[in-house]
Amino acid sequence: MISIIMPVYNEGSQIYSNVSKVKRILEQNQIDSQILLVNDGSTDNSWSEMERLSRDYSNVLIIQLSRNFGKEAALCAGLEKAAGDACLIMDADLQHPPEVIPEMVRLWRDESYDVVEGVKSDRGRESLTGKFTALTFYKLFKKATGINLNSASDFKLLDRKVVDSWKQMTESITFFRGMSAWLGFKRIQVPFKVQERVNGCTKWSKSSLIKLAVHSITSFSALPLHLVTWLGSILLIVDVVLVTQTLYMKLVGKAFTGFTTVIILILGVGSFIMISLGIIGVYISKIYEEVKHRPRYLISKIQGKGLNNE
Repeated sequence: MISIIMPVYNEGSQIYSNVSKVKRILEQNQIDSQILLVNDGSTDNSWSEMERLSRDYSNVLIIQLSRNFGKEAALCAGLEKAAGDACLIMDADLQHPPEVIPEMVRLWRDESYDVVEGVKSDRGRESLTGKFTALTFYKLFKKATGINLNSASDFKLLDRKVVDSWKQMTESITFFRGMSAWLGFKRIQVPFKVQERVNGCTKWSKSSLIKLAVHSITSFSALPLHLVTWLGSILLIVDVVLVTQTLYMKLVGKAFTGFTTVIILILGVGSFIMISLGIIGVYISKIYEEVKHRPRYLISKIQGKGLNNE
């Protein structure tokens, strides 16, 4: 049995039709499935539409989080409640095409791949700025962690043993793509074209994407902390050069009056210090979040017959 996990946030206008389409494709290909829908604090009619799905379809389980915890937390809730022999994660807006699911299941079932990753062969109608930003992030992430996430997505099928291994990673702040890549196991990539949304728009703002990028890099690498050391070393070299020059000019009687050099040095040193403190502060904040041991999410309600085939 395959558990299909979909985080849902303000998808009320299309969630019923989208899940019906996924279910139809699964039935046409005779794939036994459990569908888990995790409502991540939606403010529209998503929950009522999810309730309708759980009434109409016997294999649909719906989970209501107590508030909006974010997509990563919703993914965690789905993975931890899934009962399938494998779990397949996909977006509720169907930008991850359900037509690819049968091939992903075949690779897992017939060719014994533990992880089947959907990779973007075409990013769709994404802006040039968005594509450049994504490419820059992937390059930085690879340099910082050694993990290649180029064109990666959350569209993945994970064998039960991979899911069980993932559950052993207990950090509070999660980055699913990085975590699943870090796990290893036998894996294969399946290309797909990002589909256009039928209704609505993306729920990711620029600030939330920047926050996710910072969290993902700092969760998997200490390289930014090492950059502080390099910045300090570079500044020390510059300082030695300037001190040597200043003493020489003083001894030969050619020292210049004024405070231009002093001001430049003060501003430069101040900037380096503030950047360094900012980088260190990010890691301290992550430590602070982790030591509190708060749960990744809270569930307020679970409905449906999809849990453990009940």
